[in-house]
Amino acid sequence: MTADALTLTFAALADPTRRSILAALREHGEASVSDLALPFDLTPRAISKHISVLEHAGLVSRGRDAQRRPSRLRVEPLQELDDWLEHYRAVWEHRFTALEADLEAGPEAHDPEDPS
Repeated sequence: MTADALTLTFAALADPTRRSILAALREHGEASVSDLALPFDLTPRAISKHISVLEHAGLVSRGRDAQRRPSRLRVEPLQELDDWLEHYRAVWEHRFTALEADLEAGPEAHDPEDPS
């Protein structure tokens, strides 16, 4: 994932309304702007702007069905984001494993005078 694509993805996911829209699309497969606007106290125009941000980030695609333009979730950018995060996940898992070993060893295994 390029830095620009990553920035667009994080920026799109930073807004709770857009995350809710993605959750709705994950659950329902596809939905119109009107359908997506129902749970929010926002106009369809405002929801459409949120969808445009998600579409620009590649997280949503829009089709054409007569007069409807249903939105669909695109999982590829989320998978790329997950792949990018995997490097950091590995670091944290290593740290948690070391912490678990320290906790299991108990306080007697550590010299309080030793700074390491």
